[in-house]
Amino acid sequence: MRATYRVLAGLVAVGVVLQAMFIALGWFTAIKDMDDGLVIDKNYDGNIGHTLHGQFGTLVIPILALLLLIVSFFAHVPGGIRWALYVFGLVVLQIALAFVSFGAPVVGLLHGLNAFALLAVAAIASRRAAGAPVAATETTTEATA
Repeated sequence: MRATYRVLAGLVAVGVVLQAMFIALGWFTAIKDMDDGLVIDKNYDGNIGHTLHGQFGTLVIPILALLLLIVSFFAHVPGGIRWALYVFGLVVLQIALAFVSFGAPVVGLLHGLNAFALLAVAAIASRRAAGAPVAATETTTEATA
């Protein structure tokens, strides 16, 4: 279970990096398309970069974060439940910030900043799983603290 915890946390971190790549692809493609004559208005649905960013952000990463939280109760990683909760909370915040940003674009700055926090916390959670396991009683005590 520790290996599963480590992989899931690592996949969340990798997912955040992919998100940055997808949104860059989306907007550089949009800019190129506009240079080629495309008019972007309220009917524009985006391109493959926008689609991938949306799918990973609303489906893939949240599922990985939820699985990480579930696995954290069985993995016996020191502080693992707490770090999985941090990851899950930051994912929820990230989605909320994304939706708020459509109405208040300046909030998009926080969406971008929170992505860095999520990347760091997921990477820390993954690294913590590489250490020595803790006894089941310590995990139970941690969950109640």
